[in-house]
Formats: sequence, C-alpha cells, structure tokens
Amino acid sequence: MEHYSIALLPGDGIGVDVVREGKKVLDTVSALHGGLSFNYQEFDWSCEYYARHGKMMPHDGLDILKAFDTIFLGAVGYPGVPDHVSLWGLLLPIRRQFEQYINIRPIKLLKGIQSPLAGKTSEDLDFIVIRENNEGEYSSIGGRMYQGTDMDMAIQNSVFTKKGVERVLRYAFDVSQKRNGKKHITAATKSNGINHTMPFWDEYVEKIGREFPDIGRSTVHIDALAAFFVSKPETFDVVVASNLFGDILTDLGAAIVGGLGIAPSANINPEKKYPSMFEPVHGSAPDIAGKGIANPIASIWCTSMMLDHFGQTEAASAIINAMEDVLQEKHMLTPDLGGKATTEQVGDYICEKLTARLG
Repeated sequence: MEHYSIALLPGDGIGVDVVREGKKVLDTVSALHGGLSFNYQEFDWSCEYYARHGKMMPHDGLDILKAFDTIFLGAVGYPGVPDHVSLWGLLLPIRRQFEQYINIRPIKLLKGIQSPLAGKTSEDLDFIVIRENNEGEYSSIGGRMYQGTDMDMAIQNSVFTKKGVERVLRYAFDVSQKRNGKKHITAATKSNGINHTMPFWDEYVEKIGREFPDIGRSTVHIDALAAFFVSKPETFDVVVASNLFGDILTDLGAAIVGGLGIAPSANINPEKKYPSMFEPVHGSAPDIAGKGIANPIASIWCTSMMLDHFGQTEAASAIINAMEDVLQEKHMLTPDLGGKATTEQVGDYICEKLTARLG
C-alpha cells in the first residue's frame, strides 16, 4: 500500500471550489486503486487569514508543511490585500524554503479544446516549459531610496548562480531525454540586451548541453521566442527559462492551449527532501467565487501531475484521458468553455469517466 499525506491550502476565492474537485478526483483514484491511499489536512492560510492575523500563515507554517509528502494549493489573492503581500507571505516562502527550484508547466492542447491558433491540433501543441523557480529576476535583492522626492529611485537585482542555473538546465535536459518528443532543448535568453546574467546563462546552456549529446539545443532571444510560441509552437519539445522569462512564456503558452482556466503547474523539489507543491495557474477570481462556475480542470490536471511526481504514472495518465473524454463530449463544460455545467458537475463527470477507465 502506497500512502501519501497531502496538505490542502485552498486559499482564496475559487481556490476553495477547485481544490474540492481535485480532492474528489484523488479520492476516486484511491477507491479504484487498492494499493494507493491519501490522507489530507486542510489549512485556512489565505488573505482572509491575513485579515484576521496580519500574516498569511502562522510563524511555524513551514515547519508544519514540511511533514507532508506534498502540498495542494488553490489560489491566493483578494481585494484589499496587495499582491506582493499575499505572494511573499505564503507562496514564495514555500517555493524557496522547500527548494522547489523547478516549475513545470505543460503546454498541451487537450483533445476537445480548440486552440485560438488556426489549424493547430493536439499533435501540434504538446511541449513543456521548465522555469527556474528560486532565483533569477525574482531575487529579493534591492530597495527604494528617496521616496516622495524628485530623486525617487528603485533598484532590483537579478541573481544567477552556478548551482541554480546548472540544476534547472540539467533537469530540463533530463526531461527531454525521457519524453517521446523531439529531443531538443530551447533556452530563452536575452544576451544581446542583458549583458551579464544572460551570457552567463547561455554559457551554462552550452556546458550542460555537452553532458547530453543526444539532445539538440538552441538559445533563442525571449522576444523572438514569444513570437515563435504563436507562429510555430509545433517545433518545441522542452523550453527552459529563467524565473521572469519562464513566468511570461508560460502564461502565453496557456493562452494558446485554451487559457488559464485549464492551466496546471508544479513546483518541484526533485530530491524530495521537501514537499513539492501543485497549483492551478488561474488565480483566485474572487468575483466568481462560490458561484459554481469556476473551471476545475486546471486543479484536476494538477492532481495528475502530483501522481506522476509520486511515480503513479498509470493513474496520472488516466486522469488526463478522463478529462479529454469529458472535453470531447462537450456537453459537460463550464461557462468559460461555452457550457452551462457547474464546477461540481464537471468534477463529478470527470470522476465518472475516470471510474470507467480504472474500474
């Protein structure tokens, strides 16, 4: 019997709605798979928690989370709490203290979804973006001076380390090697304009690339690469990028495969020294929270990525297939996909399809 402990952080807004459906899918997998079980503990750490306590989580929050095998996050963010407060008070401390230095975003057009890119099919749109998740442009080094005067200024420093760059690149090459894809790494750069960190990054792309002679590689300037996501996405296998570039590219990637409502992500500690964290990308959308119209597919896709991380590849694939069954039938979809179904109805129907596949 494989047993996993999961910390549930539904967070704010529709995070509560979609995590509920993700948990339902995991429970369905457990019921159908005699050798797999989960136990959960839910935490109310959120912007609402911040309003009551002046902080996003208790002082020992990370110590509490450390005991779990994984973390399932819904979304954080609510009007009245600045984004930098909610982000730096919960999400980023988890990513950094738990060394979740790999962010994985599949750019995959599920069967049944129509891409806004004319003529592109699920065979054309199927690649992965690996984003460096702990340093780069989002390093918390810098500050403000002379606020309120004509000399007002801000400095934000980017930090690229040998260790940080090597490990994300090596992970990306390894992913390409294991995929049934084109065996090619595309590294985002901007070395023609950013003259210290980006040449550093490019040098290590070449260095690590030599460890994987069977994997092709290229470095592409971020502005051109963003255009290629639209004009020739079928050419990509694995794209690897620094923190900021990866953040931007993955939202663009989500847009070409159906939008943020179906986009999952994984924050991975590859060594499994600490728990990894799985979260839909769509945000908390407080304006539709509790209305039963949020799309649960991104959250459910996260459960597939979670199971894949646990090595439960059969169950992970079955969830993807069940989602595609529902999407291709088209009669049980949330309003963002042109349907009239509720969040709960879509979750229930995916579980029904999953039962048919695993039962």
